[in-house]
Amino acid sequence: MKLYLNINFRTKMGEKLQVLVMEEGSEDKLHFLNYTDNGNWNAEIDYFSKQISYKYQLTDEGGNILDEEFSLHHLNLPHNYNEFTVYDSWNLKNFPENYLNNKILKNKLRGFKPEKISVLKKHTHLFRLEAPIYHPNWKVVILGNCDALGNWEWLKAVELAQTDFGIWEAAIELPTNQMIQYKYGLKDITSGQVFDIEYGDNRWTLPNAEKNVLQIKADHFFKFKSYEMYHAAGVAVPVFALRTENGFGVGEFSDLKNLGDWAKKTNLSILQILPINDTTANYTWTDSYPYAAISVYALHPQYLSLDKLDFALPKDLVEEFNAKKTELNALDLIDYEQMISGKWKYVKAVFDANKEKILKDRNFKKFIKDNEEWLVPYAAFCVQRDKYKTPNFNNWKTHKKYIAGKIAPFFTAKSKDYDATMLHSWVQYQLHLQLKDAIDYIHDLGISVKGDLPIGIYRYSVEAWTEPELFGMDFQAGAPPDQFTGLGQNWEFPTYNWDAMKADGYRWWKNRFKALEQYFDAMRIDHILGFFRIWRMPMSAVQGILGYFYPAVPVRIEEFHARNIPFHFDRYCKPYINDQILWDYFGDERDAIHNFFMNNHFNGTYSFKEEFDTQRKLRDYFDQNPHPWAEDKLISLCANVLFLQEDLGNGEYVYHPRFNIDRTDSYKYLPDWEKQAIHDLYIDYFFKRQDGLWYQKAMEKLPVILNATDMLICGEDLGLVPDCVPQVMDRLAITALKVQRMPSENILWYNPRNAGYMNVVTASSHDSSTLRQWWHEDRNFTQKFFNQQLGQYGTAPWNMEPELGEMIMKQHLYNDAMLAIFPIQEFLATDYELANPNMDDERINQPAVFPHYWRYRMHLNLEDLAAKEDFNNKIASWISDSNRV
Repeated sequence: MKLYLNINFRTKMGEKLQVLVMEEGSEDKLHFLNYTDNGNWNAEIDYFSKQISYKYQLTDEGGNILDEEFSLHHLNLPHNYNEFTVYDSWNLKNFPENYLNNKILKNKLRGFKPEKISVLKKHTHLFRLEAPIYHPNWKVVILGNCDALGNWEWLKAVELAQTDFGIWEAAIELPTNQMIQYKYGLKDITSGQVFDIEYGDNRWTLPNAEKNVLQIKADHFFKFKSYEMYHAAGVAVPVFALRTENGFGVGEFSDLKNLGDWAKKTNLSILQILPINDTTANYTWTDSYPYAAISVYALHPQYLSLDKLDFALPKDLVEEFNAKKTELNALDLIDYEQMISGKWKYVKAVFDANKEKILKDRNFKKFIKDNEEWLVPYAAFCVQRDKYKTPNFNNWKTHKKYIAGKIAPFFTAKSKDYDATMLHSWVQYQLHLQLKDAIDYIHDLGISVKGDLPIGIYRYSVEAWTEPELFGMDFQAGAPPDQFTGLGQNWEFPTYNWDAMKADGYRWWKNRFKALEQYFDAMRIDHILGFFRIWRMPMSAVQGILGYFYPAVPVRIEEFHARNIPFHFDRYCKPYINDQILWDYFGDERDAIHNFFMNNHFNGTYSFKEEFDTQRKLRDYFDQNPHPWAEDKLISLCANVLFLQEDLGNGEYVYHPRFNIDRTDSYKYLPDWEKQAIHDLYIDYFFKRQDGLWYQKAMEKLPVILNATDMLICGEDLGLVPDCVPQVMDRLAITALKVQRMPSENILWYNPRNAGYMNVVTASSHDSSTLRQWWHEDRNFTQKFFNQQLGQYGTAPWNMEPELGEMIMKQHLYNDAMLAIFPIQEFLATDYELANPNMDDERINQPAVFPHYWRYRMHLNLEDLAAKEDFNNKIASWISDSNRV
């Protein structure tokens, strides 16, 4: 069987095209294309299967790949032809067929059955178009300049069959002596009307006079108009924040069904949640932080509904359980310690009472077998954590280092840890069943679920224990200063060893996405900038301000010399302290402070004593000797440096400017000419030299990782965003996040009206204050927003009234963005009756405060909210009118 591949692609001098063919059961094969003229390339391939997948690659003269398609071409070849001439176009990842053909489409078309087409020997052409269409009553048609294509008459357009999700095909006999011009259109099968034809120039195809050759016109990119594209609106709410009549002081997976019922009434079709992985490190409120999971696979036991376990609670505990349940469910906010200790008490009671049946359960055994790669180390980790009262495996007396063969016995009945191991495994099994049940229910409503993938892993997690080589355990990850905090953020997570991950094809990330795909249709990647570069700090740092970008093009000694900067390590890289700085920081206490913590050099300058010369040493000292005022001042003074040193090994050092270098007291005491030279270097480092490197690093890993999933991918790209980030996100069709009051441009606020299609627009996030709180943060800013953005006259009201909240919501709905998703708090703020009387209870997180207690709960039961018909009909009308149903 022969394939004749043809593609039009403009290249530069010395560049060539090749095609990589992937045939199941055999090695990938590389074929070189021949150039003819006007950008046309072709190749002749012998092929022996009726299905083919391939991608084109652009190379230089040396065979190095300069560019390649990230989305594959797939063809099913009819049995009654042995030769095929295929006309392709370069398959961009950001063609609509590639970012719209995802799990949301498959959810919308639940029950879809592929249509079959009949390809006969008389047919000359097979038209194949990739065009994911979310409306189940629409079909793709083709019409053109010959009788077989209706002679441009809409009523005679030829229907294409949807042979797979978003794949439309038709085999047609066309004239052999005529250049064919054509276009695709859309037909409403209910009315029978062709209601639209794609815009732009006509498409064309060559006649085919060869009797035994089928010409395949493999078209990409249906030219959709805006209203024909997928648009949706959704609600964002953490699972822990859900409140129902049957709760246990916290939201549970089963409560997602109630949220789905309300979303259905309001025409919302996306439910967005925060991470749901197990964060149980200490069984205290610090575990409430959802971005520090002890496992990237295990689900959090707090979401387990004790009422919906496979076995009932022992009768002697029912009364006590119901009393505790009533007590916790009446609280305004989550009491994490009481909730989690209560859940473990009762789930252990159920397990102990039914252990014999549970251990014989074939489905439970199958769950263990199917998930053993992550479940075995996770369960063993939990047993060890509980035995030694710490997740820090470095402090365990046994199994400090993970060795699979020594962990496997935990799952044997002879082990003294067997019961505890099985308990943790069974809890995960029950969590999986309850979450899958809720997701299936939501999908049956036609609603999709968007999850959240944290960028980092917890330092004392299963993954850090089992595969430490994949992580930079000697460093900490965080974020530079931003709109949330002027000191930056230190998440205390290890960084990633991307070289090690790349070496095995990013297996770790692919497996992670595969696990998430069991439940989610879309995924928000937290801090997607981490795939470009991470903000990393040495372990000696406490504050994020003492970090630097990694990877980065650093400053070398030679560059200081070239810029005539008189680099001196002690002056530039150690905290600069003089008499005036001591006075400014400590006033009358300065002598006591410097006598205890510092060396006096008797020339008006001082340095920290060795036992106090890092932020971490100071923090450790003050943990034992509390003195909050002195601690904060000294830790801040420890960051009064100009450059951070990085050790490359082999005695080689490079340097990174400290963020906001011009705001340091150290900088203030430099002469003006030195300030200017350092400032020029700072600008070059942070805003010019890094973009090419970061683009390259992101394009190494993101295409490989994202091609492993069917989920719609959204990137949280807030903060200090380099120019290369929107370029990569656009190229890979990753939707960006637009928060109105956090513009990436140098403007007061972002106008949702300007949002392009590949965006998620929102008024707030879980890291920000709510709209009602924000209204009070800066009255001058609020007044400008009221007059200029909302177009209102006079003085802004003291509170953000529901009418104003409604105006802001509608601004986000009536635009071209793919998704408009709002925190549940913002929906409720548009109604006088439903708004929470205590707005400050609605804040989910304050990034400047770490650790923060994540304890927000809705103040209304979802059952009651679903009964508010006037409110729900109001929301539903907004969604319908804005074409987001």
